[in-house]
Amino acid sequence: MPLDQLRFLVPGPRDVVEILVVAYLIYRALLFLAGTRALQILIGLVILGIVYFLALVLKFTMIATLLGVVFTYGAFAAIVVFQPELRHALARLGRSRAFNLFVYTTTQSAADQIAAAAERLSRAGTGAIIAIEGEVSLDDYVETGTVMRASVSGELLSTIFTPYSPLHDGAVIVRGDEIIGAGCVLPLTQFPVTDKSLGTRHRAALGLSEESDAVVIVVSEETSRISIAQGGLLKQGVDPAQVRDALTSRRSGSLAFRRSSGEPSPA
Repeated sequence: MPLDQLRFLVPGPRDVVEILVVAYLIYRALLFLAGTRALQILIGLVILGIVYFLALVLKFTMIATLLGVVFTYGAFAAIVVFQPELRHALARLGRSRAFNLFVYTTTQSAADQIAAAAERLSRAGTGAIIAIEGEVSLDDYVETGTVMRASVSGELLSTIFTPYSPLHDGAVIVRGDEIIGAGCVLPLTQFPVTDKSLGTRHRAALGLSEESDAVVIVVSEETSRISIAQGGLLKQGVDPAQVRDALTSRRSGSLAFRRSSGEPSPA
């Protein structure tokens, strides 16, 4: 065989770049699917694909026809089945700094005040949920509650969550060093939560952390424990110092979160 016919086996610079890009995209997709039910469904689809190929090779006409119909209309079913994962992926894409013109960062003073409020609420056994905005805007959730413009204060946060106060039953949303909303309604997580001890506040904290890059502080009314939700992961039983660290070093990913289902964090 002439060597000229084997030139296509020698990759050029453009081919190497393309291979690396595709490999990275596949890696990121697998990393995103790891630990979710979508990975199990993907494995099932791969098995069906292998069965379909074998059916074609062995000329099992009926099986090949049935699987062909499944793959033809499977895209519509995948949109329904993977709806939470697709929404989560689009939210991650929107977090890119290239798409954000204004980024508000939590100051050390605001972090101290939030940590102090969490400690005070925990000692009093008062339930609370505080969402600290990241690069993804939370304006849609602010509109579900009462719009505020107040500096972050431990005393004010404690007052808002005082039982029987008008705004205690919702979430407080913080942007930078300012409280911009109280009594807000947050989305519940779309993923199964096996820990039955987690109440509505924890599920709402997980839901918002799945939809955005917000850091959500939760104080349990039943156990008085402080929890932090970020990136769809939940860390329970934290202390005020960890709350402060999560807010001041949110981009470093220093906290070892675990999944709400009890699985170890991929980090």
